[in-house]
Amino acid sequence: MSTKENYKIIISGPVGAGKTTAIAALSDISPVKTDTAPTDEVLSLKDSTTVAMDYGTIDLGGNSKIHLYGTPGQERFDFMWDIMLEGTLGLILLMNNTRPDPLKDLDTFLSAFSKALDTMPFCVGITHMDESCSTHIDAYRQILSEKGHMVPVFSVDGRSKEDMNILLMAMLGQIEPQMVIQATS
Repeated sequence: MSTKENYKIIISGPVGAGKTTAIAALSDISPVKTDTAPTDEVLSLKDSTTVAMDYGTIDLGGNSKIHLYGTPGQERFDFMWDIMLEGTLGLILLMNNTRPDPLKDLDTFLSAFSKALDTMPFCVGITHMDESCSTHIDAYRQILSEKGHMVPVFSVDGRSKEDMNILLMAMLGQIEPQMVIQATS
């Protein structure tokens, strides 16, 4: 009888960063979504937004799985961020480079998760770099460095399974290289 291992990964970031899309790209199942029509300023950005969480899984074989949870991006749902952190192995932050102040967004999420990020491995993916190059990836690295975080930062397309796998492997590689081998087999 094989051992069953379950790993929990959180994907977080501001509205429109691609969290729901990233989970769909990575998941071996059709993702569970809690999207609804926005009733605030998000309405001008998109037709639906996550209000509780998104969920998907990656089958590692041998009854082991990575459970992916996407947080809502709106700060008014930040209470969900704390709830979802419990039992989390690591965090992937997605930042939307087309937002009015993406570096402020990064700072907001680093502050919101500050206690967890002291001990939890994480990495950062910058989405929509092809639509706006006003903020260069080095600016994100500088903010992270100033906050004491030397973590992987990549330009990614949340729709791309390959891009999202690179981000996931970068985060898992900080925990234990063997997990990267297991997740890619």
